[in-house]
Amino acid sequence: MLKPHKTLQVWKQSMDLVLEVYRATEKFPSKEVYGLTNQIRRAAVSVPSNIAEGAARQTKKEFMNFFISLKAR
Repeated sequence: MLKPHKTLQVWKQSMDLVLEVYRATEKFPSKEVYGLTNQIRRAAVSVPSNIAEGAARQTKKEFMNFFISLKAR
C-alpha cells in the first residue's frame, strides 16, 4: 500500500531536490565532506522527512503543522 505522503506533489519534488543536492555536493572538495556538504544534504533531506512524518500524524491539523514548520525555516 502506498503511503499517503508519497502521493503528494510537494513530497515528490522535494525528493527530486534531494537527488539534485546529492549530485551537486559530490563535486564539492573532499575537505568539505564533514562541513558544508553534510549540512546542505541534511537540510535537503529534512524537507521530505518532515512531510512524511507529518503525514503519519493522526489529524490533518497536526499534518499541517509540519508544513508550517518547513515554511518557518
